Amino acid sequence: MSSISGKVIAITGASSGIGEAAARLLAQRGAKVVVGARRTDRLEALVNEINAAGGQARFKAVDVTSREDTKAFVDFAKSEFGAVDVLVNNAGIMPLSLMEELKVDEWDRMIDVNIKGVLNGVAAVLPDMKARHSGQIINVASVGAHIVVPTGAVYCATKYAVWAISDGLRQENQDIRVTTISPGVTATELGNDISDQAAKDYLVELRKTALTPDAIARAIAYAVEQPDEVDVNEIVVRPITSSL
Repeated sequence: MSSISGKVIAITGASSGIGEAAARLLAQRGAKVVVGARRTDRLEALVNEINAAGGQARFKAVDVTSREDTKAFVDFAKSEFGAVDVLVNNAGIMPLSLMEELKVDEWDRMIDVNIKGVLNGVAAVLPDMKARHSGQIINVASVGAHIVVPTGAVYCATKYAVWAISDGLRQENQDIRVTTISPGVTATELGNDISDQAAKDYLVELRKTALTPDAIARAIAYAVEQPDEVDVNEIVVRPITSSL
């Protein structure tokens, strides 16, 4: 039996891409998954698929930019399955653009979703995990936490912030596991909101050698399935043919 079996795992940004793939894989391995995002029609379809296959899943709409909404999502998971063992902070956006374009509204949105969304998730689960002296927080960052590319200055800054938050949280807590997953180029809907045509074309080229979301899902599962005394601090997953 997988060591994932029976764990209650809440996942944000689960209506597509990495979050959706992680929910499927973790449920297959016996986890009780609670998925959240804004697109509830997709969440419902995902949960129906998991449950029909013999897994256990629930869904709830969540806007991670809202502290109250994120707490309500975690409270829902607790009401359905019990204490949350693992939170996967996966929600994120990537509207790339050159800084000279001054797409300041997009900058603000990235900060709200990519940074504040992670902090809201941490705030929602940390008190309970501390009280139980047990739990795991997995934050999905990016190779952008380690390398900056043109059009990606603000996005990379937000993902470096995720890395910094994760490592600070890890150092402050010896009874909670904290993992950063940093995907390279992956074929997801991330970047569909790019309004800059040059940046959109650049991403299309990068994704000619992209990973599929299940590759990142396996990395998440690897971190979860380790013994309680083993904390996988960070996993960087890249396509073998790409430096990004």
